[in-house]
Amino acid sequence: MSDGPTLLVADDDPGLRESLQRTLTRAGYQVVLAPDGRAALEQIQGGGLDLILSDLRMPGLTGIELLRAAKTLAPDVDVILLTAFGTIEEAVNAMKDGAYDFITKPFRGEQLLKVVGKALERRSLIEQNRALQKQLEDLRSKGAMIGGSPAFRRMMTLVEQVADSSATVLIQGESGAGKEGVARAIHERSARRNRPFVAVNCAALPETLLESELFGYEKGAFTGAAGRKEGRFELADSGTLFLDEVADLSPLTQPKILRVLQEGEFERLGGTRTQRVDVRLVTATNQDLAQMVKEKRFREDLYYRLNVITITVPPLRERREDIPYLVAAFVREFAAKFQKPVEGVSLTAERLLMMADWPGNVRELKNVLERACMLAEGRCLTERDVERCLPAAPPRAASAPSASSSGTDLRSLERQHILKVLHEERGNKRAAAAKLGLSRRTLYRRLERHDITT
Repeated sequence: MSDGPTLLVADDDPGLRESLQRTLTRAGYQVVLAPDGRAALEQIQGGGLDLILSDLRMPGLTGIELLRAAKTLAPDVDVILLTAFGTIEEAVNAMKDGAYDFITKPFRGEQLLKVVGKALERRSLIEQNRALQKQLEDLRSKGAMIGGSPAFRRMMTLVEQVADSSATVLIQGESGAGKEGVARAIHERSARRNRPFVAVNCAALPETLLESELFGYEKGAFTGAAGRKEGRFELADSGTLFLDEVADLSPLTQPKILRVLQEGEFERLGGTRTQRVDVRLVTATNQDLAQMVKEKRFREDLYYRLNVITITVPPLRERREDIPYLVAAFVREFAAKFQKPVEGVSLTAERLLMMADWPGNVRELKNVLERACMLAEGRCLTERDVERCLPAAPPRAASAPSASSSGTDLRSLERQHILKVLHEERGNKRAAAAKLGLSRRTLYRRLERHDITT
């Protein structure tokens, strides 16, 4: 492959150098040769290398000295040492100085390629994580939600369009899909951004307590009301009030919400003085409000006041391309929270996360990564780290189509997903790699692995 990874092979044995060149070139790598340590050092100073394979003992500059120089000049480039049996102890000690691995001579070609592949996979992972972190920082600096899939972009386009209006917004979506995040995004993009954003979960409070929380109360309004308390509507004055799980509003509370929307006024519990507020109301639900209206379980007039603009949050399974971005954000968050040195996830772990069903959507993904980071022992979350934190899959219904008939193991699912994205991007590998959250180099390796030709 013309744009395959570039490997430097440094060894004073010309026969071994040529043998390594043939093996690596056949595997799709570009190979640069150096007959000794000093020549290798010049190549490293020139840049453009993805991996270094160096003999441990060479004239002029030893493999250990070359390793130390490489870690100074190109710290992101891993070094694999080639060592004779008698110098294994030196090679092991060299790993403490930053060597990725060592291979004992003589070795088989497949053994060499396996170690090289793992080293390059690690480098690719680091590059992806850095790219993702940069994009995340760019997004966060703009107060943006995280994502880039077509479904996510369509939703955010609508968010941008409605943000500056004063219209009420009804956000619909499955549990855990990120409805509150959308509400906050609307507020952050509105003229009210410097005013309060107040969130209330209507399902988390009993009816009597919810009413006092929304509208406040006067001293003596009920037993235990020792003083006056402002409600959430007053706290959100000139800002945004977000009512989550609005379908759970009681029949007694619904008309009071309607009055605030129509007149901009209310009374505190136990009070007689009318309070006036200027609040933009954003609501959310995972239930079918229109059906609830038909069943007389939700006021029709309130429904139409709430449903001036509807935004639907797509479930995570419909925007899988966003998973790498979400994973990078959550891993960084929880690594800091638990003071763990976790820097990212392995490619196999990422594939596992990409192919999971996620019935709990973004919230479930976040919970899985929180547990995985808490229990992690290394710098990279492995497939095992992730797998042990995933919930057991529910049994399939008897009438469901057989998974085996379509080959829905992780490998075949990945192949199908890559083919789908390539088709959507009309074979453009650069665009497909970006949508998949991969570097072009990694995409090429996966195309080879799955025997995909385009």
